[in-house]
Amino acid sequence: MGGYDTRDPNVIADHLTQRLKAHWAVKPPGKPLVVLTQGDPLEPSGISAITPLVAKQLNAPRALVYLDQEIADYHWRDADRRDMVLEIKYSLLVAEINERIPGSMAAIMDAIDQQLAEKNTERLMLKKTPLKDYYRDFALLQEVTKVASFQLSGELTMIHTSPRISPDSVTSFCRVGFTLGLVDQSDRVAYGDSDPAE
Repeated sequence: MGGYDTRDPNVIADHLTQRLKAHWAVKPPGKPLVVLTQGDPLEPSGISAITPLVAKQLNAPRALVYLDQEIADYHWRDADRRDMVLEIKYSLLVAEINERIPGSMAAIMDAIDQQLAEKNTERLMLKKTPLKDYYRDFALLQEVTKVASFQLSGELTMIHTSPRISPDSVTSFCRVGFTLGLVDQSDRVAYGDSDPAE
């Protein structure tokens, strides 16, 4: 939701922290926590305002995954990099996935391309313009970050910052890694009582 999210980030961060702690009370993390984000520019509200607050409440460091310059030359430049202990280039994670699970990157790309085609078909029927080209890049960034993180560490907890996911958002591609069996679905924490990804 980014800067379009006008909710108080402190309230949302409190809620997310409570949800995460409840999840970890049942399934404790086996490794130190890191709050990992994907290069959102700093805004007074939305995810870039919320995640530092969550990290502070969890006493966890922050890390960043960003798109290579040839994909989006503004992404690293504009990202909120305050207090980051690690900044990881997207292509490095792609290389890890290719090495650890041959063929999986092709499957991720195919699944995202299929969803894009379906979304654009629906938009055409509604007389809307197709989604912008950057949707593919950022959907890939989202799913590659999840898959690589899970494969590298053996653990990943994912939570959304909103109870509703717009079908026209990058976040709406969030089931790709789960559907392909590349990320453990039991580590997805719902924002509320129902899962917005369902």
